[in-house]
Amino acid sequence: MATTGRQLRFVTDEDKIAAEAQVRELQTDVDYETKEYTVELIVQKYLDGKDEDANELFVPTYQRDFVWSTERQSKFIESVMLGLPIPYVFTASLEKDIHSDEGRVEIVDGSQRVRTLAAFVSDDLILDGLEKLSRLNGFRFTDIELSRQRKFKRRPIRVIELSEKATETVRRDIFERINTGSDELKAMEKRKGIYTGPFYDFIAECAALPLFNEVCPISYRKQRREEAEEMVLRYFAYADRYEQFNHSVRSFLDGYLKEHQNKFDRDVLFGRFTSMLNFVRDNFPFGFRKSPSNSSVPRVRFEAISVGVSLALQAKPDLTASKQTITDWLTSNEFMNHTVSDASNSRPKVKARIEFVRDKLLGA
Repeated sequence: MATTGRQLRFVTDEDKIAAEAQVRELQTDVDYETKEYTVELIVQKYLDGKDEDANELFVPTYQRDFVWSTERQSKFIESVMLGLPIPYVFTASLEKDIHSDEGRVEIVDGSQRVRTLAAFVSDDLILDGLEKLSRLNGFRFTDIELSRQRKFKRRPIRVIELSEKATETVRRDIFERINTGSDELKAMEKRKGIYTGPFYDFIAECAALPLFNEVCPISYRKQRREEAEEMVLRYFAYADRYEQFNHSVRSFLDGYLKEHQNKFDRDVLFGRFTSMLNFVRDNFPFGFRKSPSNSSVPRVRFEAISVGVSLALQAKPDLTASKQTITDWLTSNEFMNHTVSDASNSRPKVKARIEFVRDKLLGA
């Protein structure tokens, strides 16, 4: 079993007692209720009296500004419209004393969602970028059929409301923990859930190959975030159609994975992938790494070498190469310029770095 963090130490009974005492001392007793409100009621609580800062449901000063893009707002509305599960909204009742806004409820986490609902119902949001409900792109709330408007307003939103015992310090602490304790999913983690199927399983199989891990080491932390699978998908997508790439890496990879989700030639792809790995192992001095001391491989470097090698092997299956010659151009300023990090979203640069490797191997 792998362990992370600081080195293990011998824990005594006294240590255990002291630790338990600390937990008891610092444990916060926070009462809460789980409630279910309709969209209509949430929007009403948020908007009523807003001009006088007297709305019942409000965003506290420690919360960030409204930062969601139109596309992200639209996708959230799409999720609500389709009845998909969405995260709880966390709120807290303020203390009821003469110095507070009696009866008001503070949004601890979920202000972006609440503000998006309010914007949509108020006709301040025009839907855009929807893929599943694509026919709603360009719609405002009042453009939707009246019956659908009513159903949308009746959609339930789950709310966890902290009691008046939750001080401002506790509320801030909960907000920080919610927003830092669960990292936003990486693109490949999202793909794993959206495009699950035979092709994704095949990509995971390739990413787990000992040979791949030998020539393309990836840190344990990045492996847990599907980085190896991301690399493999990039290889297959670019090797197949790098000339069709156009600016957005995410869209390019999403489209390729979706297209091949259930239909692909496993034997052909696996053969190309392993042939490429074997060639890199046998001919490149440090695999995909820049030097023996490097513990990871930049994506643009991996793409350039892996796809360039594959294209060269397709043109000349019996290709041979000199390690010294490869080392010379790998360490050249020209190759370094081809594989800088800002080259990932540029179509000419993607094409140039892949074909640079291909042409060097073919002696062009």
